[in-house]
Amino acid sequence: MDNASYEPAGPLVAVAASTEVMRHPEAGEHLLGPAEQQRAARFHQASGRLDYVAAHVLVRICAARVLGVDASGLTLAQQCPDCGDPTHGKPYLPGHPDLHVSLSHTRGVVAAAAGHHPVGVDVELPTRTGTPVEVFERVLTEAEMRLVQAHPEPGRAFLRQWVRKEAMVKIGRTTLDTLGGLDLSALPLDTPGELPLHSRFTDLYLLDWQDGGQAGDGGGTGATACAVSTRAPRLATLATLVP
Repeated sequence: MDNASYEPAGPLVAVAASTEVMRHPEAGEHLLGPAEQQRAARFHQASGRLDYVAAHVLVRICAARVLGVDASGLTLAQQCPDCGDPTHGKPYLPGHPDLHVSLSHTRGVVAAAAGHHPVGVDVELPTRTGTPVEVFERVLTEAEMRLVQAHPEPGRAFLRQWVRKEAMVKIGRTTLDTLGGLDLSALPLDTPGELPLHSRFTDLYLLDWQDGGQAGDGGGTGATACAVSTRAPRLATLATLVP
């Protein structure tokens, strides 16, 4: 496989079930640095710990394919710009400052992205109890609210806008406090079946997909994901992420 073939058009993005990520031939907790290992040890539930580890492993694997190196040689760091805590904040590779990375994890599913262009990725699962109206009002503009409420599945439509905005936060185009002022109502809400959906917002390229069926080996999860970049992101499966 030509590892460099992923990068010219934009960042490499993958989403998969946490258990599947850990079956990848390069995967293992040995990839994590001391700060990551300490953070992983603080999870009370094994499932949450697995998701955290899998996300940090998958982002290394994506970065390794973009760079054409082994994942074991990559160090991932984080640092909060407000408090300086190295256990959270925007992730980066100290040895490769020109490479942008992003990661996300939810119950049993993780997503990661890496490339030479700014990128943000988010993945979420539908809530079992539904989303309260006050959350809709806090996150959506009035135009988005009308579209979501008119959708046959308002909860799924809201989740689509939510992951888009979370990805926008990670790429630095908005903040958690200003989500409600970012109007994405011009973007389509639905993907054609299981196929990924490509759209544009100002200078950004958005890549949306549903359920993970086309993006990785997390099929049947019901996950909604979005990647945002200044260049069109490309999807990869775990099978194609083998060196």
